[in-house]
Amino acid sequence: MKPLDDAKFSGTKDVDERLKIDSANLQPWIDEYVPNAGKIKAIEQFKGGQSNPTYKIITESKNLVLRRKPPGKLLPSAHAVDREYKVITALYETDVPVPKTYGLCEDDDVAGTAFFVMDFLDGDLFWDPMIPSMTNTDRTEIYKNKNKTLAKLHSVDYKKIGLEDYGKPGNYVARQVSRWSKQYRASETDNIEAMNNLIDWLPKNIPDDDETTIVHGDYRLDNMILKNNEVVGILDWELSTLGHPIADFSYHCLSWRTQEAFWDEAKLKKLGIPSEREYMEMYCENSGKDLSKIGSFIWLLTCLRLLEFYKVY
Repeated sequence: MKPLDDAKFSGTKDVDERLKIDSANLQPWIDEYVPNAGKIKAIEQFKGGQSNPTYKIITESKNLVLRRKPPGKLLPSAHAVDREYKVITALYETDVPVPKTYGLCEDDDVAGTAFFVMDFLDGDLFWDPMIPSMTNTDRTEIYKNKNKTLAKLHSVDYKKIGLEDYGKPGNYVARQVSRWSKQYRASETDNIEAMNNLIDWLPKNIPDDDETTIVHGDYRLDNMILKNNEVVGILDWELSTLGHPIADFSYHCLSWRTQEAFWDEAKLKKLGIPSEREYMEMYCENSGKDLSKIGSFIWLLTCLRLLEFYKVY
């Protein structure tokens, strides 16, 4: 798996023709929901790949971000910008770094599809987890801070911030085993004995640990904004739900298993990037969680999920 090019995916571009938003239609909504924003001067589209198109709205007094559903026929539960808005708004009252939101609009006449608006966060966004443009010291700090930030998210009491209905609490691991096993079988083309053994073994060995927290679902370096090596904003909450924190952490650690550059621990050390074991120990210290009883099981489940991802993409 090759790393992505920061220059190619970072920043903004002219809005794709089919995704254009009429600023005259949007202006009254901005006037009502974003205090003192002033007139819209420009609308740009972020380059990075998003299933929900995302725009930079430049006004007279500030920069905003608008995130909307894509146009066209969609699956009922897909591209749920209302869920993203809900979780970001709730987390803004905690110490988890997210942008301030201003409102959700479900009137398609305003921007073509449902959308929400939030603050634009100044900072750096990196697509390559090796972060080649930074120094060794910078890389060490970035990895420490993104680990600490994920642990922070997993410590939030979701009930206290009004997210008790954000997903199904409990049995998350069992439900994930069932979901990904069914999806694998539905798209199976070859009879692979190792996969048969894994799908048979997983439901028989589900751990007793059934912790429920808010999970991001796609916590990666390219889904966060950094400033002075600190995480100042977590982005792209489309896959977030209530689930098991270790499943979230395991998916976050895929670079160590899927990118060849991460297999050489000596090279990682020279670059200031922790080994997988060091990163796991860091998470245990930051979160107070024990990976020894459930970590291996969750990793095998993540492999099943990852295989389905590669089948699709």
